[in-house]
Amino acid sequence: MVPALRGLGPLLRAAPGGLRARGPGVSSPAGAGPRGARVRVRFAPSPTGFLHLGGLRTALYNYIFARKHQGAFILRVEDTDQSRVVAGAAEGIEDMLNWAGIPPDESPREGGPVGPYQQSCRLELYKKASEALLERGAAYRCFCTPRRLELLKKEALRNRQTPRYDNRCRHLSPRQVAEKLSQGSDYVVRFQLKEGAEPFHDLVYGWSKHEVAAVEGDPVILKGDDFPTYHLASVVDDHHMGISHVLRGTEWLTSTSKHLLLYRAFGWDPPRFGHLPLLLNKDGSKLSKRQGDVFLGHFVQDGCLPEALLDIITNCGSGFAGNQMGRTLEELISEFDVGRITTHSALLDLDKLPEFNRIHLLRQVGDERLRGQLVTELQRRVEQAFGDRLVDRAVLEKGYVERVLLLRKGHISSLKNLVAPEYSYLWVKPSVSREQLQSVSAEADEIGKRVIGLMEGQMGALTTEGLNEDLRGLEEQMRGTKYSSMMKLLRLALSGQQHGPSVAEMMVSLGPREVCERIRKVLSN
Repeated sequence: MVPALRGLGPLLRAAPGGLRARGPGVSSPAGAGPRGARVRVRFAPSPTGFLHLGGLRTALYNYIFARKHQGAFILRVEDTDQSRVVAGAAEGIEDMLNWAGIPPDESPREGGPVGPYQQSCRLELYKKASEALLERGAAYRCFCTPRRLELLKKEALRNRQTPRYDNRCRHLSPRQVAEKLSQGSDYVVRFQLKEGAEPFHDLVYGWSKHEVAAVEGDPVILKGDDFPTYHLASVVDDHHMGISHVLRGTEWLTSTSKHLLLYRAFGWDPPRFGHLPLLLNKDGSKLSKRQGDVFLGHFVQDGCLPEALLDIITNCGSGFAGNQMGRTLEELISEFDVGRITTHSALLDLDKLPEFNRIHLLRQVGDERLRGQLVTELQRRVEQAFGDRLVDRAVLEKGYVERVLLLRKGHISSLKNLVAPEYSYLWVKPSVSREQLQSVSAEADEIGKRVIGLMEGQMGALTTEGLNEDLRGLEEQMRGTKYSSMMKLLRLALSGQQHGPSVAEMMVSLGPREVCERIRKVLSN
């Protein structure tokens, strides 16, 4: 596990098919690739940081689309901008996809038939692709110095124009190019933008076209260090990896015409494109990576269930038949229809996340198959929170932890709640004096003795309903203590607190032996 995620390790959950021939045309149904080829989609993040909610949403839509159409979900790491690569980020992204329950079928870690799946390991492929474009006259070498390019930019800004390359080197003769190469001049490779971009049908935005040649200079596709830019690398990789559909953020919509020109220059059939609307804060502001709470590591640490996170980031958007809370991943796949995705931005209200988490936690506690994972996770959190204070290790036993979960089912929104101070009595013995109990009722000793007798006389399994009736019966036996005061006294003796679950539930959670021990200890102080 990467260093940045090492602290999250215990919190993380621990069949690529062959490629088919790809024919021409982009008018096939949304769920089929060109000429009905098998659906293959990719999530292609740059490892410039750790996975955030916006990235998770893009990955999720790709995963759901692949599963909906029995296709493959691929993770490709786009690390061509080496100056921005964060050590360990690529591994962290894959860790988080696994935690979220949407693992890739092919990836740097899993491997696959069209690897490697990290662009920095595919440089020779991009170099050959750029050479092919040079030979066809679709690209050219540009020898402009950084100083000249900077002067062009300053001149454009001074004239209040959008900076763009003036395509000067496009017009160099073969003799001039050869002369500069013989002199050892540095160069980059630029793609020659052609006028007459063809319209394309986006799966979300419908028909679209951008005359990039009219507003942009020829883009760099291969840098001086032999690393490609995004435009070349993504087109080359999508072709060689057999990608049938590209589902990505709407910020790439205006670049798609440029990418289609590249496909045409190579003589390749393009995939189908669908651009996902932005994920924004509930007030419409941008979901900034500078907000510490948009990274998945924050949610893992905070005890959020991955199912709740997947639920909330789809609930606020579109693409599904329904929009109710509490949907599982299987239900999301079943209800998904790419044709239902609208162009409206999705407004994410994270204030609702605790309720989403409560609903999914309630379902998982009630499912015997899933409950075991929660027991293990709660045991880990208890040990982490209380450490040396755990005098009685019996509180970590599976049966006890499971009983606590079942009793608090529906009342908590996260396992983290159960290690908060108000629930510490479940794991460590409170420190309460006899004088504290007597300040609540002068009959403290008598109440304590009668409750011990009640506990020792229990023949069957304890239930909150049965104990509530028994405790009501005790009130009738006391001369000067009201029921509310008696409950206050018992809550104090058992938990050291004045608020919390019902006294009956506390007793069921702790069990008869522990209830008796705690009361005896207080009365003997």
